[in-house]
This record gives sequence, C-alpha cells and structure tokens, in this order.
Amino acid sequence: MPRVALLSNPRSTGNRSLLPRVRSFCAEHKDIFHYEVEHVDQIGEALKTIARVKPKVLVINGGDGTVQATLTELFHGGHFGDEVPPVAVLPNGKTNLIALDLGAEGDPIEALKRVMEIASADMEPHIVSRELISLTDGSASGRPVLGMFLGGAGLADTILYCRHNIYPLGLPNAVAHVIALVLGLISILVPKGVRFLPLRPGRLKVSVLKHGELQGQFALLMVTTLQRLLFKSSMPGAGSRSGAMQLLVIERSIRALIGALVAAVRGKLGGIALRGVHLERGDEIRIEGDHSNVILDGEMFEANQGRPIVLKPTAPIPFLRLAV
Repeated sequence: MPRVALLSNPRSTGNRSLLPRVRSFCAEHKDIFHYEVEHVDQIGEALKTIARVKPKVLVINGGDGTVQATLTELFHGGHFGDEVPPVAVLPNGKTNLIALDLGAEGDPIEALKRVMEIASADMEPHIVSRELISLTDGSASGRPVLGMFLGGAGLADTILYCRHNIYPLGLPNAVAHVIALVLGLISILVPKGVRFLPLRPGRLKVSVLKHGELQGQFALLMVTTLQRLLFKSSMPGAGSRSGAMQLLVIERSIRALIGALVAAVRGKLGGIALRGVHLERGDEIRIEGDHSNVILDGEMFEANQGRPIVLKPTAPIPFLRLAV
C-alpha cells in the first residue's frame, strides 16, 4: 500500500520543468501513488481515487490554484470520511506561502524526499492543524471557496499587476516580487494614478464581528490562517485562538507603511501600537467595496457595495510540517 499520494497538475507553471523529475522519482519509489490532473475540475475525481489507496500523506504538487482547489474539494467532498490524511504542499508556486508555512522550501524533490522520510516513521510530531478561510458572498447558495491567504486593497492590485505585467518578462520570482512591491508602493503613495503603475486602491469597508469597522483607502489588506509569511516573518499572535483568522490592514500613508515594515523586521508587529496599522483576530470578517478585487490563494473575487465578501474559518484539518 502506498504511503504517499502525490497529486500533480502538469499545467501549473512550475511543473513545466519540474514534472519530468517528479515522474522519474515516482517511478523509482513504488510506495508513491502519483495522480496527474489536466484541469482543476478533475481534482474531485482524483481525490476519490486517491482515497481508495488510503495513503498516510497527501502531497499537492501545483500552483496556488491547484492547492486551493484541492483544499476546497478535500474539505467539501468527504472522500476520506473522518480519516483525512495530513496534507503536504511542495514548494512549486509563485509565492509558496502555504508551503513556506509548513517548512517546505528549496527543491521540491528534496521536499518530497522529506515527506517520504516522515511517512516511514511516527508522523505525529510533524502533524499540525490549520483552519482554512471559507469565502462566500454571504448568500446561502453556492459552495464556499477555501484557502489560507487573502490579499486585498493595494496588495491585491499589486499582485494582479505582477501577474499580468511582470511575470511575463520571465524574471526570477524574487526579482519580480521586489519590482512589483516597489511599483505598488509608488502607486499607493503618488497623489494621482500613473498609467504604467498598478491601480490605486479604491475605498473599502472592512468589519470584524464584535470588533468594529474600518473604512477608507488601504495600502494593504490581508487575512490569513497561516503562521509564517514571506521573509520568514510570523503573523502576530500566531498560535493563539482568540479568533482563527488574522486580519492586517495598513492605511494608505507612508508613515503607516514604514512603521509596519520596521516593526515587522524587528519582530514587533502586533506588539506595539502603530498609527494607521490595524490588527484583529476574528471568526467572521466582511469586506465591501466598489468592484474591489480580493485574491484568495491566487483566485480573484470581487467585493461590491451591498454584497460583501464574507470570510469565516473552517474546522481545522491536518497538515504535515516538514521542518524539524
């Protein structure tokens, strides 16, 4: 019986060069059950098949969209019943935030080797629980979309600009992210919009159940259940349960941005009061705007007046942490 089930999406950008190595590695290790999908619509059937082999670990090998679709289907599909295997994510996306949170960095094949090593022994010390973010439009109809990181306001506009204008240049991901960050900061702070820069953020209304409401133009809006982010920084209050979802909002001002950046570098973000920087934890967050984009694990949604995006945490599911 295979100890590890590996779900790969050959169409994800990272797999264009990685997948031949993955296939060769799996051919040499018979205790890996490798299932490839051509489209995210096939993930439900893939998980149904994978559930039959009862793996000890489910590994996701794909971009942000593949990870999000797999988590959504894993939670709603019920393919594994009450025995959902811990999930591991290979570092194979543009930002890799979920993989980073679980200690998966560097070469994806080395990460896969680490998964196999853990799966061959007692996995309990490596299993961690994480809630997912459930996103709906507030109506009773429709299937919630699940993820672990949502960006809005100027952050969402910068992510979209990077996706459409910088990634096509073929630059290394780290370089592309730095360029997008610099241009995004300029677009947020200049008094008028400039054509070649990311869009300036529109007005948003953000409310946290029992914690009040914020309104205005924000440089950054972020909601996450992750504990680690880029640059190996940690979210304030990581590991607490005063509210599963962490909300970070930074107002559109140079003082607020610099203050938040300095505090984050010093590891004090959330520990000291900063003007224009708002941190909350909660179990229901509503985002309302005028055709304002938000991005949940790579997929774009739109917050509108009178029809807010509603975020709630799910029950926790098990993940496999690769770091010691």
